[in-house]
Amino acid sequence: MLDKIVIANRGEIALRIQRACRELGIKTVAVHSTADSKLKHVLLADESVCIGPPESTKSYLNIPSIISAAEVTDAMAIHPGYGFLAENGDFAEQVEESGYVFIGPKAETIKIMGNKLNAKEAVKEVGIKCIPGSDDALTDDMDYNYKLADEIGYPVLIKAAAGGGGKGMKVAHTKANLQHAIDITKAESKAAFGDDTIFLEKLLEHPRHIEFQVIADNFGNVVCLGDRDCSMQRGHQKVVEEAPAPGIPQEKREEMIDKCISFCQHIGYQNAGTLEFLYQDGEFYFIEMNTRLQVEHPVTELITGIDIVKEQIKIANNLPLSVKQEDVLIKGHAIECRINAEDSKTFIPSPGKVTLWHTPGGPGVRVDSHIYTGYEVPPYYDSMIAKVITHANTRQSAITRMGIALSEMVIEGIKTNKDLQIQIMEDSAFKRGGMDIHYLEKKLKL
Repeated sequence: MLDKIVIANRGEIALRIQRACRELGIKTVAVHSTADSKLKHVLLADESVCIGPPESTKSYLNIPSIISAAEVTDAMAIHPGYGFLAENGDFAEQVEESGYVFIGPKAETIKIMGNKLNAKEAVKEVGIKCIPGSDDALTDDMDYNYKLADEIGYPVLIKAAAGGGGKGMKVAHTKANLQHAIDITKAESKAAFGDDTIFLEKLLEHPRHIEFQVIADNFGNVVCLGDRDCSMQRGHQKVVEEAPAPGIPQEKREEMIDKCISFCQHIGYQNAGTLEFLYQDGEFYFIEMNTRLQVEHPVTELITGIDIVKEQIKIANNLPLSVKQEDVLIKGHAIECRINAEDSKTFIPSPGKVTLWHTPGGPGVRVDSHIYTGYEVPPYYDSMIAKVITHANTRQSAITRMGIALSEMVIEGIKTNKDLQIQIMEDSAFKRGGMDIHYLEKKLKL
């Protein structure tokens, strides 16, 4: 058994992983930057190691420092959480080569699925549809690029093969701005990911963002824990997530579950992962696979009763899955609101001291957060400071419960997007369900 795990992350996800470890009787090592010495999970950890200054590149993205922390504490494994190095195949490889267990998929799997062109090629082998587009990377041959875009039909989307998190994407509405979109995407991709490989896809005009959660052990067993709707987005960033996705025909849902399981078995996938799709006109189109734990995993946990983080750790311990597909029963509906330290109207980050923090409670309310009264939100990292999740027998009840929970929640000293989340819960279109990924931005007139 893994008796000590390094948590190579920060904030609410680090605390979430630590709680799972404590329930399993596993000791934890919290690595942190100098700015994060007062984080809750750092204060609660069995051991903590400072790995560098506030800048992520010198701390949470510093591979040698993280592996050194495992060495000096005699840890056996490293859990990357999400973000930072979670989908870095080189990191996973170096962890394994250094004699530690990486709590996630195999390094080669992360590398394959981290390149969107490779991922598209892989999913097609099991009959999963992809958005019409280029099969290979775009070159500097603009005559060919113009011809390809004409065949697909404008508008088209230029995407970074190594992209993620909404970065490395530009729309070309006409032939006149295709080259500019290509040049900008290549430059952004090179700057953000160190790789300027790009490709072209048809831009779907009104899709929903639906994803399927999978877990797979080291013995070929794969289970799909259902789907989530993540269509409430701003700037390609998810704001609200829910499970299950409303309005999906059950036979279509079951078909996609079978295909996701087949795909994971086909590539020998291990640990937790999420296949993401755009859903339009009754069809699912694959866009990417996240080879890690997702921010929105709690909604799936609440409707299935399965602890995904514990499953990750058990898989890393070379244990079989604790559930079979027939054991997965979807009960009720769950909604998650991301609470960010930012202005609700301008979305400008609002770091600073939390002078008062009161969490909501009651039946079916879960709050995942690392903040506390007196905590100083640093300016160096992502602005998300909490996730409020509600669960009820029906979607409408979950929405009502969320509205009450948000009204009870108190955060003083900094600005947050609480008012925006209340506004979404009260929105008539959101209450109906099935809004596309552009709905929120149009509502906010962005």
